[in-house]
Amino acid sequence: MNDTATTALLPSLFDLTDQRALVTGAASGLGLAIAEALLGAGAEVVLSDSDAQALDAEVQRLRQTHAKVHQRVIDVSDGAEVDRHIDALAAEGPIDCVFANAGMSAGPGFLAEQGRLENVDPAAWEKVLQVNLTGVLATLRAASRHMKPRRQGRIIVTSSIAGLRSEAHSGYAYVASKAAVNNVVRQAAIELAPFNILVNAIAPGPFATGINGGRLRLLESADRMRTYIPLGRIAEPREIQGLALLLASPASSYMTGTIIPIDGGASAR
Repeated sequence: MNDTATTALLPSLFDLTDQRALVTGAASGLGLAIAEALLGAGAEVVLSDSDAQALDAEVQRLRQTHAKVHQRVIDVSDGAEVDRHIDALAAEGPIDCVFANAGMSAGPGFLAEQGRLENVDPAAWEKVLQVNLTGVLATLRAASRHMKPRRQGRIIVTSSIAGLRSEAHSGYAYVASKAAVNNVVRQAAIELAPFNILVNAIAPGPFATGINGGRLRLLESADRMRTYIPLGRIAEPREIQGLALLLASPASSYMTGTIIPIDGGASAR
């Protein structure tokens, strides 16, 4: 292939025109940034979240520049609710891509008194796993059921570098849920590969979002984080967009079962 042909090919590798996507946890933070990237690449995007008011506000804003944007209020911790909404979306047309992004924090890690092992609250533990792990499984299950007959689809899960190694800044339930999610992604990728359904995960490091009460926006917390990030800063949500677009687009047609860190080099230490 000559240079001219290669240059002409490049834009089509990331083109999502006529693709339909669902992004959970999309009313703010990384989910909203991902939805904006997909819309910019031409996709029809359904934003979902359990926060109806925040979701509606963002969808109304996006509709000023994008016609193909929709919303659904979904609590991913309720598997029946996930099934109902994804079934309804599939009845309206094919679902090409699903971002299982919804998640919640487990509070601080053991560097703080309340995050130490003896202070782990069983009820909080169950809630975090219900959202971060069971919610991902419910989303994978419902999405794959509709992708299998078409023998195509993309499912991208938001994990964390806290699922790849110990993480003193993150609570026990968070690191447990994200580590489990990574193996769920690998397992699902192997099962669904014969159906040409690609399953991958993004493992963010510290991003300035509202998770955990937005503590990474606080100067003291941000300064602590910067000490072990080689790039020396906290990421902005928009910086996840390139990787999200790669995994949703034809550019990643031979990628499945991967857990990709995006962390400013933190996991390389």
